[in-house]
Amino acid sequence: MAVAASTEGVSLARVPQSRSLSAVRTWIYCLAALVVLMVAVGGATRLTGSGLSITEWKPVTGAIPPLTEQAWMAEFEKYRQISQYELVNKGMTLSEFKFIYAWEWGHRQLGRLIGLVFFLPLVWFWARGVIKGRLALTVLGIGALGGLQGAIGWIMVASGLEPGMTAVAPIKLALHLTVASIILACLVWVAAGLKDRSDAVRQEAPAGYAPRILVGLILFQIALGGLVAGSKAGLTYNTWPLMDGALVPPASALLVVKPWIENFVDNVILVQFNHRLVAYAIVAFAVWHAWTIRRQAKSSRTAGRATGMAGLALAQMALGIVTLLLAVPLWAGLAHQVFAMAVLAMAVVHARVSTI
Repeated sequence: MAVAASTEGVSLARVPQSRSLSAVRTWIYCLAALVVLMVAVGGATRLTGSGLSITEWKPVTGAIPPLTEQAWMAEFEKYRQISQYELVNKGMTLSEFKFIYAWEWGHRQLGRLIGLVFFLPLVWFWARGVIKGRLALTVLGIGALGGLQGAIGWIMVASGLEPGMTAVAPIKLALHLTVASIILACLVWVAAGLKDRSDAVRQEAPAGYAPRILVGLILFQIALGGLVAGSKAGLTYNTWPLMDGALVPPASALLVVKPWIENFVDNVILVQFNHRLVAYAIVAFAVWHAWTIRRQAKSSRTAGRATGMAGLALAQMALGIVTLLLAVPLWAGLAHQVFAMAVLAMAVVHARVSTI
């Protein structure tokens, strides 16, 4: 009698490898979750005005916070030398300084934790031969991008420490958020690709390049959201759907800054208007994509995911509108930022598993 060669359609020889890749996938999804948490803490750091409370970049020794009253006073004195203290927080007490310091320290500490959670399992998987070849190069590339993100974070903070500055430069904050989003997208893309979906192929429908276009639009919108956050554009024109009584503000208001190109970064009217326009575009594209797939294969998994993406896009736009109308309270600003990461992650999964 022949020896059974498979278990539930999977070669016995492949079972250990399949289990190993499942562990790698779980590890990468854990990293993705930590990146989302990092974005959330970063958002809270920004919204509480805490980002400039630590005026030095010490990747190693900075992991230890001040432990004595003397050490705290030394850190506080460094903060009192920058413009944010002089122009915004003059008269702040040591207790109040400790509060904003905790947010920034927590943000940096979480970055260190992500580095450890990335590096230690990577060495383990590599030593066991689980991660190799193209997968190894991809994971190393993501790690390098994470290292670059740390440097971008300090460049961003340094921009806010310049004389006369009370916050970080909007364009650098947008870059920091965008790179974090790209890292998240890369992690989710790799993790989603490690799952064996051979049995589900028959339940998929051709989706073309629409899912990937949707990912690009969402990343672009996140970058615009970074500009809105950095320039505090959400604190102006807190009405919807009109801006100062008009659907489209006059050109004289949209292009008031000279040279005109700087309006896209420095003019809060145009910054907010662009964010609104791209939100409409994403919702319209997501709804069109879902409608198209449902017409072709209503019961397919592709149609289900596309419909879910349309719902997520609508929900995110509604949350953005609420955030704007309420003039960006902490809870709404954080919810809008974190939900954007969820929308991006789901869009990446949809793009990864959909057939072209």
